[in-house]
Amino acid sequence: MASLVTDYCTLCNDDGTSTEAVRWCVECEVFLCIDCEKHHKKLRMSKAHNTMSTRDYHNLPKFMQEISSQCRDHKKKYELYCSFHACPCCVMCITDKHKKCQEMKPLSDILKKVKSSASVQLFEKDLKDVKENLEEIIKYLKRRTNTSTVQKTKAVEQIRSMRKFIDDFLNKLEQEILDDLDSKQSALKSQMDTLLQQLKTQANQMSQLQSEFSKITQYATELQMYCGLREIEITTSEAVKHLEDLKSGGQLDEVNLELSISSKLQSILKDVKSFGDININTSPFTLQLKAVRKDQAQYLVPTIPTIEQIKPSMVRQLNIPQDRKYINILACTILPDGKYLIHDNQFRGNLLLFSNDGMFIREVVKFTGRSYDSCFVRNNTVAAALYSEKQIALVDVEKNEIFKSINLSHHCYSVASDGQMLVICSSRKSTLVKLNDMSHTILEGVVADKVALFKGNIYCTINKENKVCCYKSTGEALWTFMHNDVVHPKGITLDKNGFVYVVSMSNSVVVVSPDGKTCKTILSEADGIKSLLAIDIDKESELMIVSCIKSDDSKSYQTAFVYKI
Repeated sequence: MASLVTDYCTLCNDDGTSTEAVRWCVECEVFLCIDCEKHHKKLRMSKAHNTMSTRDYHNLPKFMQEISSQCRDHKKKYELYCSFHACPCCVMCITDKHKKCQEMKPLSDILKKVKSSASVQLFEKDLKDVKENLEEIIKYLKRRTNTSTVQKTKAVEQIRSMRKFIDDFLNKLEQEILDDLDSKQSALKSQMDTLLQQLKTQANQMSQLQSEFSKITQYATELQMYCGLREIEITTSEAVKHLEDLKSGGQLDEVNLELSISSKLQSILKDVKSFGDININTSPFTLQLKAVRKDQAQYLVPTIPTIEQIKPSMVRQLNIPQDRKYINILACTILPDGKYLIHDNQFRGNLLLFSNDGMFIREVVKFTGRSYDSCFVRNNTVAAALYSEKQIALVDVEKNEIFKSINLSHHCYSVASDGQMLVICSSRKSTLVKLNDMSHTILEGVVADKVALFKGNIYCTINKENKVCCYKSTGEALWTFMHNDVVHPKGITLDKNGFVYVVSMSNSVVVVSPDGKTCKTILSEADGIKSLLAIDIDKESELMIVSCIKSDDSKSYQTAFVYKI
């Protein structure tokens, strides 16, 4: 298309003449015809200017054609370069937008040998690598699309297979009850037919005697009449007795066939609300891409997401064994190796270890007293709060043993650690324990139901008061947050950016901003969760685990869901 464009000489056009241009002056930014180009080369001010053919000019990308050598704000030629803002400047820019900029250099020095510099090759390689990465991702997404189509086909087959199984099963049950109905009705009919035949025989006998009675009275002798009446009396008495026996024996009772539909079958219409669930399970992106250089400014000014950008996506659910579906989860922890640790409070308390894919591995340790909370400390160590013993038990997860106990002056309801210290809270006061020397500091003003540590600050939930609080490690209050979305808060944790995640008893997870001024509900009952209690975030993998109630086969049990945040 570029070859069809006709450019006219800018200088001739200013004189009212339309002459086809053949060259473009890069520095003057004008089109030149053959004659004007000759004059342009003779002039002292422009003879050193670089020019290119109009064809080459149109071969430039559109965005390159729009790059001017003049400042858009001041209409002056760019002569300087600001290293701080990484942009060219004119002399007027220095007194306008770059008053405080120190690193100003001649633009000519920056532009020397730009095309031959190593940066050009690096950018070319970056473009190539990015393009190849995009092509790999496109291939990957096409494969994923094909995979999802195959998964859909498989799911449809499973649905139809299950439907056929249900249909076959119901057809079998239907045929069985129809056969039973036919059998019982046939037996009942046979009994009534037999009885009916007996009664018909007696009725015929009575009819015959009734029809012959007039003949008896007319033609029989006195002796015959006497004896005949005796025979009739006996026969009639026997018939009456037979009827009485039938009546008293229940043979004349009404016998009805009644159908009683199975209550379990009827409950299907009431209890079964869907054929199943279609879940989208997300696993981390594993495709290996080529490393591409990043802008160093990204490291100087890290990008922190806004609270509105926090949108968790479901990764997996912990698989609770059948023999442990009575557990009562009070705390859940994501370990650095990606495994999950569940703090079970059923029968005093114990720690349960699950693999990276959510499968149960083993019981780590069982506590002798009531324990309400636990947290990861460092290495293979987990701290558990033993409430009535007023102790913190340090547990070696690999060795499955308690190797140290820390005694305190108050009950231990909740515990948190940042690897350097422990904070143990109760409803009256809290204690800070430095792990290097095990020194204790009482924090009289800090009370909490659940506690978390982040960058030296202490974060707490106060259940009865519907509060989320932040303190310095000295116990000095920094802020208190209350909101209608925060209802009897329990579990609390933080992500790497300092956002506070709180489990609300309104069946939701609420995120509070680092300054304690705003909040957002990121998970609710609409996401299939209820009766939430415990929460934890691994700041490296950005995974979040939340304990909740799960219903299965009309039974409810506690489990935990894992999300990517």
